[in-house]
Amino acid sequence: MNDTRIPCGISNRHIHVSKEDLAILFGDEYCLSPKKDLSQTGQFACEETVKLVSAKGQIENVRILGPERSSTQVEISVTDSFSLGIRPPFRESGDIAGTPGVLILGPNGFKFIPEGVIIPLRHIHMDPKTAEKLDVKDKQIVSVETEGPRSVLFNNVMIRIREDFTLDFHIDTDEANAAGLNNSSFVRILR
Repeated sequence: MNDTRIPCGISNRHIHVSKEDLAILFGDEYCLSPKKDLSQTGQFACEETVKLVSAKGQIENVRILGPERSSTQVEISVTDSFSLGIRPPFRESGDIAGTPGVLILGPNGFKFIPEGVIIPLRHIHMDPKTAEKLDVKDKQIVSVETEGPRSVLFNNVMIRIREDFTLDFHIDTDEANAAGLNNSSFVRILR
């Protein structure tokens, strides 16, 4: 087992919006209002929230994460998918081709995205120097072990390497709750 402890980042349901969709949902020339910086450089949770609506259910107060993206994408948990009555695939962020759509309601308008709802793959962000130290490559699939009284082994964890990434293990609230993890928890990559 590698000795490097990797901090956990628990990701709640959220949405990334394009500039065009932000204008539809909140009004022309609208600018996102940062609420809190996230672990990854330049990423932030916004004050703004939207409602997701499907034929079978809805979820209110879904936080927008900034900055704006090239296309709108919704990231939810398996539990959220039951609430909406849709079955999105497990995907890497940004890989939305062929995924289910959803209606997004904002204070100024609404937008139906025909695709873009995913359950994000669990993954570890890191910079190239850390990747070299841990002897892993971009897109490599690894297993990680958690610490604590509900210790579990997470398989199928994707490594994501970029110069501006900060070391962080990202899982959703379903996974974190099952393993008793929070944003102060750590994991290790298994060899």
